[in-house]
Amino acid sequence: MATRTVTNQQQLDSLIALLSERKQPFTVSITQGKKRSEDQNRTQRMWMLEAAEQLGTDTAEGFRGYAKLHFGIPILRAENEHFAAEYDAVIRPLPYEQKLRLMMVPFDFGVTRQMTTKQKTQYLDAVAAHFRGLGVVLTQPEDKQ
Repeated sequence: MATRTVTNQQQLDSLIALLSERKQPFTVSITQGKKRSEDQNRTQRMWMLEAAEQLGTDTAEGFRGYAKLHFGIPILRAENEHFAAEYDAVIRPLPYEQKLRLMMVPFDFGVTRQMTTKQKTQYLDAVAAHFRGLGVVLTQPEDKQ
């Protein structure tokens, strides 16, 4: 499966040319927005490390799994019918502890990597609200510059 982000006419023309050369039948999915950014990924990792250091109740990976399950899954389920159906069929029936473990390494169920920049912003806003509510001081990306 190929994923392309189209942000200008040249990229759109290239995609149209690619599609016109494909043997039919085939299926195409289009998602509004673009993939999450590297800056968003760095912010997420930084905040998980800060939460682990300041709270001392879990590891950064544990907090990451918690955030994916509690904040990321609801965002994807609300905006992606296919994701919701697959998640509900396979993972939702599992006990909470198993779902939480699936969010973390070594399983690392793909949640945030499927997000658009808009969805990842929603996710990061929810993560920030949660951890700030617990008293964690989170570094803003601008603060690092």
